[in-house]
Amino acid sequence: MATRTTTLRSEEFSCPSCVSKIETKLKGLDGVDNAEVKFSSGRIIVDHDPAVASVRQLVDAVAAVGYTAKPSAY
Repeated sequence: MATRTTTLRSEEFSCPSCVSKIETKLKGLDGVDNAEVKFSSGRIIVDHDPAVASVRQLVDAVAAVGYTAKPSAY
């Protein structure tokens, strides 16, 4: 598996429960090795195989639990 790290940005989460929902949803996707939400900076860092879990699928997974995210340059 060719792992890549993608950073998403979201300013919508406001509590530890939000963080947990997003991390759990992303970690449940095929091709995702790890997902970590950085609450203070609004970043979501995802280690994944882009051939299995595309950036669009990551964004859609965040949307499925009620939050908006978009790819970040850092």
